Amino acid sequence: MTGGCRVLGIEGTAWAASAAVYDAASDSVEIETEAYTPDSGGIHPREAAEHMSEQLPVVIERTLERAREKFGTGGGEETGDTPVDAVAFSRGPGLGPCLRLAATSARALAQRLDVPLVGVNHMVAHLEVGRHRSGFDDPVCLNASGANAHVLGYRDGRYRVLGETMDTGVGNAIDKFTRHLDWAHPGGPKVERAAREGSYLDLPYVVKGMDLSFAGISSAAKEAIDDGEPVEDVCHGLQETMFGMLTEVSERALALTGGDELVLGGGVGQNDRLQEMLAGMCEQRGAAFFAPENRFLRDNAGMIAVLGAAMYEAGDTVPLTESAIDSDFRPDEVPVTWRVESPTGSTLDTGEAVQGAEATVTVGQTEVTKNRQPRVYRHPELDERLRRERTRAEARVTSEARRAGVPTPLVRDIDLGRTTLRLQHVGDCELRAAVTESRVRQVARHLARLHGAGLVHGDPTTRNVRVRRATEQNNPTVFLIDFGLGYHSDDPEDHAMDLQVFAQSLAGTESDADRLVEAAETAYREVGAAAVLDCLRDIESRGRYQ
Repeated sequence: MTGGCRVLGIEGTAWAASAAVYDAASDSVEIETEAYTPDSGGIHPREAAEHMSEQLPVVIERTLERAREKFGTGGGEETGDTPVDAVAFSRGPGLGPCLRLAATSARALAQRLDVPLVGVNHMVAHLEVGRHRSGFDDPVCLNASGANAHVLGYRDGRYRVLGETMDTGVGNAIDKFTRHLDWAHPGGPKVERAAREGSYLDLPYVVKGMDLSFAGISSAAKEAIDDGEPVEDVCHGLQETMFGMLTEVSERALALTGGDELVLGGGVGQNDRLQEMLAGMCEQRGAAFFAPENRFLRDNAGMIAVLGAAMYEAGDTVPLTESAIDSDFRPDEVPVTWRVESPTGSTLDTGEAVQGAEATVTVGQTEVTKNRQPRVYRHPELDERLRRERTRAEARVTSEARRAGVPTPLVRDIDLGRTTLRLQHVGDCELRAAVTESRVRQVARHLARLHGAGLVHGDPTTRNVRVRRATEQNNPTVFLIDFGLGYHSDDPEDHAMDLQVFAQSLAGTESDADRLVEAAETAYREVGAAAVLDCLRDIESRGRYQ
């Protein structure tokens, strides 16, 4: 990843006052952390800032001393013997008061040592430390932490948000539940221990394309406690539901991008059950999975130093006058200067059997057979329910969409016992293999017609659109498929989520996504309701990184 540089990293986004030195020549990381633990409830920003103010100078000096001892720079910077080549710091996202303290400390240290400053995106650092330590080339990354939950993939010099939480982060959702039980922060490890003694309890499972919603699950879990359900059962159901959702969207991201590598980041990633689910999913679909050791999953300065070293060697430093923090710093805003462009995965159907996100599709000359096979990572009761519901929904909504004038395959047979569908084979390839502005506009018009009939697709990605390359008069050239997440709704917000999912899939797979998304919205406006586009703007503003 890097040559022989040495970088001191400073982490200060929320609860961890942390400093570390990464030595690229030996690939070794020394981390010092003092963690803030609130007396009650969740993180209090003022208390967290006070903790950062007190402890960050301590861990920085301790780290510098360790660097001098380890790397033989005992003379100190007053002799010109500087132990590091650069200082890196977490620039965001995070709590503003904490970030400002970390940035001020980093600027002062860079001036004191007379070395360059590197501003690091905290969430990209979670991804990059996993990529570095795994040796993977081009992984999809699931970040699961207190304030965040999202899936990232690399495309054209940036990390793209393929899916994210639309309300609260997964860790915060767990903490909201544990505060209801008067359990001290952090709640995640306590839920994990209690869940080992519990049985499965059904809770709301909310996946929309590759986006997620955790707020309703947390509320339902609190209501279950109030209704007298055993706390162990509620904790078990909470984990199975939330982590099942995270694993499903990770699999959907792998299917969309054609990737075969997954890395995990974020403090919630320390949970053994989540790691077990992700490893099982990857094994089932023939992908590789890597979870860094716990010291790199929770917030830490080691990951800041590792990414800082890569950025420093790429010449990606920041002048002191331009080093302001950004508490809403999205990972897809970061120009990835330190990576060589990797080839993308295959986008064409290459055999008789095609592995999707949740089903195996066997392709024949005139029809396809779609089998929703059991997913090993999900609790059997939850898995059976979802497979049956989605098979039934796909058959029903596909047929209703067709009657509404939307080009879809004919449904020829359904077997709920085997969760299998036989459908007409339509098109020559997926949209992701043949994207044009004209075809994107057609998809948008089809979605508008679908919504006008009171239907929601639920997952209109570029994989779930089929294209007939040859243009024939009076015959459709673009078909919507895979309505497994479809349902009935006249709510403009539900319709807007379809557009959001489609836009995210374009952003994750296409070089000129902005132009294509604009074309889709223009075409939708010609046919669909203006209220849907108003809702789309509102949904975009709710993303965790806006």
